[in-house]
Amino acid sequence: MTRKYFGTDGIRGTVGQAPITPDFVLRLAHAVGRVLRRTESRPTVLIGKDTRISGYMLESALESGFNSAGVDVVLLGPLPTPGVAYLTRAQRASLGVVISASHNPFADNGIKFFSAQGTKLNDEWEIAVEAALGEAPAWVDSASLGKARRLDDAAGRYIEFCKGTFANDLTLKGLKIVVDGAHGAAYQIAPMVFHELGAEVIAIGCMPDGLNINDGFGATHPQALISAVLANQADYGIALDGDADRLQMVDSEGRLFNGDEVLYLMVNERLARGEKVPGTVGTLMTNMAVEVALKAKGVEFVRARVGARYVLEELDKRGWLLGGEGSGHLLALDKHTTGDGLISALQVLQACVRSKKTLAQLLVDVVLFPQTLINVRLKPGQDWMGSAELARQTKAVQAELGESGRLLIRASGTEPLLRVMVEARDAGQAKACAERVAATVQY
Repeated sequence: MTRKYFGTDGIRGTVGQAPITPDFVLRLAHAVGRVLRRTESRPTVLIGKDTRISGYMLESALESGFNSAGVDVVLLGPLPTPGVAYLTRAQRASLGVVISASHNPFADNGIKFFSAQGTKLNDEWEIAVEAALGEAPAWVDSASLGKARRLDDAAGRYIEFCKGTFANDLTLKGLKIVVDGAHGAAYQIAPMVFHELGAEVIAIGCMPDGLNINDGFGATHPQALISAVLANQADYGIALDGDADRLQMVDSEGRLFNGDEVLYLMVNERLARGEKVPGTVGTLMTNMAVEVALKAKGVEFVRARVGARYVLEELDKRGWLLGGEGSGHLLALDKHTTGDGLISALQVLQACVRSKKTLAQLLVDVVLFPQTLINVRLKPGQDWMGSAELARQTKAVQAELGESGRLLIRASGTEPLLRVMVEARDAGQAKACAERVAATVQY
């Protein structure tokens, strides 16, 4: 069965347009509740959200839908996505639900789910929910209706969990850190985590109004962080996205470090402590310089499809712990079951404090290869895969790049675009090769 509603990270869209409408979300919660009750007589679900104004409406719809199916609800309020995953496991709940559209603008929203173990749910579960959506609702009788309550100390519990992933013998005292919460779910929590570990914290992007999430701040708009670090002469800058599962970092010089570099640093820090790291997982877009540097240290590197979900699947399959994307979704599965921007930042700061080195010093072995990405708009029904000229040019570029570069061609999953990416040690060569390949499918 093909999934109609679920994408790679739950269900997402523009509020007020199908499927992100209160009537559908109520039906969705009712269907999920019915699926849960097939294996559990009285399930309990946790619901957290980011700071979008539409979160109130969707939270009410979810609560009603679950209660109508005989499912109890615990409302967490604004909480990062990984915080919901943690509390679902810690509270022994049946399911965790997050109302968020992550790094998207405020007009979008979405629903995503975590299992009782705090992990993403599999395709079979999503297909079962979609099948239940196609059935007539089956309201429970009044005596069996679910109840709702609030967990007032949800934020405090998650703060302590995050702090617990930082080495007990280390402190952040003496460091000045700018924390950018993207006006999102971590606007209160993120500054507290670093403050309670001893840092002097300067908070930006921590004044949500329901409409400003990800607007000019956060991991997708790092210039605000760079400017604040330089203006305040801070040691580090940390930017999260709207639901705080994504991370970008800045050093005292205003240099921005992406997820690829942070992934390498996390692996190398463990190697320096004598831990074994048999391998790590990136994506098709991970910079080749990271792969080269990891292999030089004897660490196997595997590329998954683009998307944190696919990185996690590959890690699970191989029994590895560390993986991530250049966008800043990073996984340390011995620290948390899902990607967590705060915990990733703490792992980086731990490496810096323990080694007494800066980010730049720790990453001296990794000089990112220049990348050129060209998005080519396709005609409706255009058969780019059958293009003989594209095949010829692809072969020629791959031969030219050899072992010192990489060509990636992939169709967008959301737009009629073909993405052409070339990576090479020389920026000019990368640009020229990408343009040659893109020209074969442009119209």
